[in-house]
Amino acid sequence: MITLPRPRAGLLVALAFSASLLSASVPTATAADGLGDPVFPSLGNTGYDALAYDLSFDYRADTRTVDATAVITARPSRTLRSLRLDALGLTVRAVRVDGRPAGFTVRDAKLTVAPPRPLHPGAAVQVAVDYSADPHARRPHSGWVPTANGFALAGQPDGAHTVFPCNDHPSDKARFTVAVTAPDPLLGVANGELTATERLGDGRTTRRYVSREPMATELLQVSVGDYTVRERPGPGGLPLRDVVPTARAAELEPALALTADQLAWAERHLGAFPFESYGLLPADTDDPAAFGFTGLETQTLTLYKPDFLRRPESAIGSHMMHELVHSWYGDSVSPATWADLWLNEGHADFYALTYRYERGWPDASGHTTLVDRMREVYGLGDQWRHDSGPVAAPGADDLFDSQRYTGGALVLFALRERVGAETFDRIERTFLREHRHATASTRDYLRTASEVSGQDLTGFLTDWLYGRRTPPMPGHPDWTVTPVGRAPSAAHGLPGGVPQGSGTL
Repeated sequence: MITLPRPRAGLLVALAFSASLLSASVPTATAADGLGDPVFPSLGNTGYDALAYDLSFDYRADTRTVDATAVITARPSRTLRSLRLDALGLTVRAVRVDGRPAGFTVRDAKLTVAPPRPLHPGAAVQVAVDYSADPHARRPHSGWVPTANGFALAGQPDGAHTVFPCNDHPSDKARFTVAVTAPDPLLGVANGELTATERLGDGRTTRRYVSREPMATELLQVSVGDYTVRERPGPGGLPLRDVVPTARAAELEPALALTADQLAWAERHLGAFPFESYGLLPADTDDPAAFGFTGLETQTLTLYKPDFLRRPESAIGSHMMHELVHSWYGDSVSPATWADLWLNEGHADFYALTYRYERGWPDASGHTTLVDRMREVYGLGDQWRHDSGPVAAPGADDLFDSQRYTGGALVLFALRERVGAETFDRIERTFLREHRHATASTRDYLRTASEVSGQDLTGFLTDWLYGRRTPPMPGHPDWTVTPVGRAPSAAHGLPGGVPQGSGTL
């Protein structure tokens, strides 16, 4: 148990004042067809809360397509004569509401359902959608990763609704149950725990998975391929489940064996692992264009390019830690809006870099300490703010620039320098505990930082997160910022490196 300091009376008044300051700083958006997210305003839908998704995927090897059913349990927040779901590129065949046929239209990435009678607030309703999809179809924002003999999923940030109809916004987390049917000897896998296996008698097998904790739509993982499941115990007996291409199982084993020690390190910094299991899924593909990233933190089963994991530990360890830290920041505590992405990526980079330098692995620029790396990033601050905007004010085109990753880590480093390592650690653990298996905003983090530290940090952090110029670094008056036009852009990361989203730390 961590005992928090009691905020001083004067601090409570200061916090109230600072809340109005932050309100004026945060970018706003208008909901036209969606929730009005600052980055993706058309994502999500109003009028209901998605409580659960019961998904069934039937992979057809002859056509390489998927027949699917999505049953969405939702609770209306007002009387609805129609209900909208995000859906793009899906061939919808039929819709039922509480078992009764319902009318529907598909237009502009929205599936509008017309139930036989109005839906009333407070009473849960089930919407079942029968549809088919082609994982190999080329389309913008696709959440499908086509593989040699199946598929995997990569729904972040706005691709989940190309896989299943949903309320595709991280603010509406829900329970997930997934059934995957695949022809033998292929294996169907998904997030969570395997709860049932049914052999259908026609050379196909259905496996059913249940996620114990709620999940954001973009974190769903479902994959079909020629896989082998490797299971082993992790720290404290935590089940580790890796799903690896059978032909590559032996060569990937050295990378898979690193996870247990990485988990032990992460738990010492962040507390107990928040989910029922953890593991890696190197997708069964050799196509370099299948997905444009190295790893993705799909909940309990991190997606990877298989070739990346063939490298030595010094080349992959910090990235594996980055994806692992997302189990806490991003998966357990999900961003309230996509403008809060720095909470995910900044924390993942901060701890991954800490892990790297503790292990004695120099980075691409030759740095061997976090302080030296942060000093270099500090020098790029004004250029990155010019190119990609402030850390907590991204746009859709620069959402995954280095400003959200190492730029976010720089903000956390500045906070630690301001309050000290011990207080910083209490802020981190308190934030994770208060928002466990829920969502949180930048404002929530600022509030926690101020309450735990016993000082109003809103102005300090607002300058770092929303300012157009890089603030002075606490404790380092000699650090300087390179003038705009003389430093590498945020999209290209640090000298000698590549974009942070690609997996180089």
